[in-house]
Amino acid sequence: MINLGVNIDHIATIRQARGTDYPDPVDAVSICLAAGAGSITAHLREDRRHIQDHDIERLAAIPGLHLNMEMGANEEIIAICERLKPAACCLVPEKREELTTEGGLDVAGHRLHLAGVVERLSAAGVRVSMFIDPVPEQIRASKEIGAPVIELHTGHYANYQGEARARELAALAAGARLASDIGLMVHAGHGLTIDNTPAICAVPEIEELNIGHAIIADAVFKGLHQAVADFRAVMVR
Repeated sequence: MINLGVNIDHIATIRQARGTDYPDPVDAVSICLAAGAGSITAHLREDRRHIQDHDIERLAAIPGLHLNMEMGANEEIIAICERLKPAACCLVPEKREELTTEGGLDVAGHRLHLAGVVERLSAAGVRVSMFIDPVPEQIRASKEIGAPVIELHTGHYANYQGEARARELAALAAGARLASDIGLMVHAGHGLTIDNTPAICAVPEIEELNIGHAIIADAVFKGLHQAVADFRAVMVR
């Protein structure tokens, strides 16, 4: 089975819109796991636009939770990850002006810095993933700097239609094959919905999908448990 990691950032987005103490994203963990999620993802951004320090602290303290901490490769957040020791982390590019992550990390262009980050976090017992576009140079660079996992950016695939989407899907499939061939674990995520997820699940090398915005959007109408369960139901080979 493909693992479903549920990103709970946008529960915090709703909270932060009013500056209240509700809804609490930590309350979502038990619901998501009961509905079939295998892990929880939360992105502690440098600008703290949704997930806050007290959220990630409490998530990291939940016994047995496979927490995947999304993060930029900046010193403040690296130090937090080293201290909290989540099961996994995913290094992503961050720009303060962006609405959401716009593309993959340039691993090839920042090998020295990112190799040091991977070494530090791995030494802390954190499994490190690189969020990258399905570009051979970036896939090989991720392997070379010691990252055991890549997460392929599916945002372009999700945003296109017709032939353009087919080309993006082919690129994702080729990238997943290359990554698997050189010994990397392959995850994928960004922009995935109930409709476009099945084609990604048909790529045999992909072991995990991390999905957030669409699940939380669906939960507005059908509840969080049902929204997670519906995604879990379409994630078949």
